[in-house]
Amino acid sequence: MFDTVIRAQLPQQDLMLFSADSFPTINPVHWLTSHFAVGGYSSLQRLSGMLTAHMTQIKPKNGFPWHQHRGLEIYTYVIDGELYHEDSTGGKGVIRAGEVQRMFSGNYIQHQELNQSDEYTRVIQIWYVADPKYMGLAPQYEQVPLEKMTPRKVGDGVVHDIIGENGATDSHVNARLTNTIIPAGGQATFEPPRAGEDLFLYVVNGNGVANGVLPATDLGVYDVMLATPNATSPTLIAGDAPLNFLSFYLPSFLGSAS
Repeated sequence: MFDTVIRAQLPQQDLMLFSADSFPTINPVHWLTSHFAVGGYSSLQRLSGMLTAHMTQIKPKNGFPWHQHRGLEIYTYVIDGELYHEDSTGGKGVIRAGEVQRMFSGNYIQHQELNQSDEYTRVIQIWYVADPKYMGLAPQYEQVPLEKMTPRKVGDGVVHDIIGENGATDSHVNARLTNTIIPAGGQATFEPPRAGEDLFLYVVNGNGVANGVLPATDLGVYDVMLATPNATSPTLIAGDAPLNFLSFYLPSFLGSAS
């Protein structure tokens, strides 16, 4: 259940950069567009306990009606617009841009996710397999805006801890997750993974350049970096808009790259 499944031969390198078009974008119904960096039709089928990391864009007045989940902890980070959530625990609310929702399914939960607005909604959603030791817990719902998370600076970037020992959410997974926003024209490096971890970095908004270790490489929305603890971070320079990326620190899924 927790094994990593990668359906591609990755280069044996400590730092790897993949353009967004290395991963599938699908449009299964008229109101939904998704980019799957992990899961779905991506070659990165599963990374440790992370089953999926994907962008979902929902047209106005559409969404996912009531459906069920088991054994998952699902995080939703709203990039644009807003998303209405309601679940069988009684949890409900409108999640707006810059807010993170955590939903722990336990053994069973039902919920719906709807864009009730007149504008497009764009979210990043992450599904983790919940640690079995927590499966007896009742389902839970939590909603936290970035502004309520303690910020810290890395270069010009502002980092918020979503999952982990300093995380703002009450997580039940073996992972760390941070959100970094580098202001337009600013620069920062990513924080390297610890021993026993690897990094999956997902650019979710903005544009920029990765400069230094790699040849200067343009960075855009839904580009991906993978890194081992031996990697040296390139300098990430935001372009004409803030550069926003999520950093997932997971039990090692690359093995020894050196």
